[in-house]
Amino acid sequence: MRLFANRDYRLLFSAQIIALFGTGLTTVALGLLAYDLAGPRAGTVLATALTVKMVLYVVIAPLAAAYVDRFPRRTLLVLLDVVRAAVVLALPLITEVWHIYILIGLLQAASAAFTPTFQAVIPDIVTDESDYTRALSASQVAYTMESLLSPVLAAVALAFMSFNFLFLGTSAGFFLSALLVLSARIPNARPSGHAQAWDKAASGIRTFLRTPRLRGIMALNLVVAAAGSIVVVNTVNYVRDELDGSQSDVAWMLAASGTGTLLAALVLPRVLDRVAARTVMVAGAGVLVGGTIAAVALTATGLTTWTGTAIVWTVIGIGMALVVTPTGNVLRSSVEPNAIPEAFAAQFSLSHLAWLITYPIAGWLGTNAGFALTWSILAALAGAGAVGALLLWPRHDGRRAETGPATSDRTPLRKDRSTLAKAA
Repeated sequence: MRLFANRDYRLLFSAQIIALFGTGLTTVALGLLAYDLAGPRAGTVLATALTVKMVLYVVIAPLAAAYVDRFPRRTLLVLLDVVRAAVVLALPLITEVWHIYILIGLLQAASAAFTPTFQAVIPDIVTDESDYTRALSASQVAYTMESLLSPVLAAVALAFMSFNFLFLGTSAGFFLSALLVLSARIPNARPSGHAQAWDKAASGIRTFLRTPRLRGIMALNLVVAAAGSIVVVNTVNYVRDELDGSQSDVAWMLAASGTGTLLAALVLPRVLDRVAARTVMVAGAGVLVGGTIAAVALTATGLTTWTGTAIVWTVIGIGMALVVTPTGNVLRSSVEPNAIPEAFAAQFSLSHLAWLITYPIAGWLGTNAGFALTWSILAALAGAGAVGALLLWPRHDGRRAETGPATSDRTPLRKDRSTLAKAA
C-alpha cells in the first residue's frame, strides 16, 4: 500500500492496466479476425502480423531510447496512446488480410516507442529499492491479470456480440490511458552521456554483450519466446481445429495460461526477497522447457484433451512469470541511472528479437508441417536457451557491468541513486 500511496505511480499503474486490458482484447480479436479472413491458415496470418510487430519492436525501441531525452516524456506517451487508439478503431473496417499487416505495423510502431519509455519512467518515480522491486512485480501482475481477465472478458463479450466490438474496447482503453498519463507528473529523461543518437541506441546492446548476467537474460529471452509463441500463435487454430472449440473457448484457453502467470507473479515478491534472481529465472526456464515438451507429447500422442491442454498452458504461464518478473531488477542493478532507458530499450529489442525467431516458426511451420514437428523445434530452442543461460550467467556473477564494482545478486541494491553514482 505504501507503493500505491505514490500518486504519480498510482496514475501510471492505472494507465498501464487500462491500456493492457485494451491490448488484451485486441489480441483475442486479432486472432479471431485472422481466422475469419483466412480460416485454417489463420496461424500464418497471425504469425506474419506478429513478425511485423517484432521487426518494428527490434528496430524502433532502441531509437526511441536514443531520442527520448529530447522530448517531454509525458507528451510523448500521451501522443503514442492517441495514435494507438486511432489505429485500433480502423481494425474492424478491414476486409483483406494485407490490411491487417499495415494497421498492425502502425499500431506496433507506436507501442515500440511507448513501452520502453514507460518502463524507464518508473524508476524515476519510485526511487526506493524495495518499493521498486514491488513496482516491478505489480507491473508483472498487471500483465498477468490482463492475460487472465482479458480472455475471460472477451469470452463473455463474444457470447453477446461480434469480435469486432472488442476493438472498440481497446481504443477506449488507449484514450483513457492517455488521460491518466496526462494527469501524472513525469520527469523528463536524464541527458544521456552519449552525444550521437547511434551511440545511445547501441550502448544498451553493448552493455548486454559485455555483462555476464545480461548475456544470460538474452538466452532466457529465447526460452520465453519459444514457449510463449505456442500459446500466442497456435492457440486459436489448436482450439478451433484440434479441439473443435468455439471463439469463447479460444479465450478461455488463453486465460489458462494467464492464470499460471498470475499465480506465480503474486508469490514472487516474497520469493525474490530471499532467493537470488538467477535461481528464480533459471528455474522458470526449466519450467518452460518442461511445458514445451509436454505440449509436444500432447500432440504427438494424439491425446488432445481440454484438461491436458489447459494444464500445459498453465505451466507455460507459470514459467514465463518466473523468468520475466525479476528481469527489471537485474537490468536496474547492471547500469548507471542515466543509462536505464537505454538498458530497458535494449532488453525490449532483444527480447522481441527472440520472438521474431519463434513467431514465424509457430505460425508458418505450424500451418504447413503440423503442431508436432513445430512444437518439437520450439522445445529444442527452449532447451538451447536454458542451457545457454546456465553457461553465460555464472552462478556467482553479480557484477553491475564489466567496468563496475563487484556485487552479489543476493545483495540488495543501493537505495539512493546518488550513492550509486558516487560508487561508480
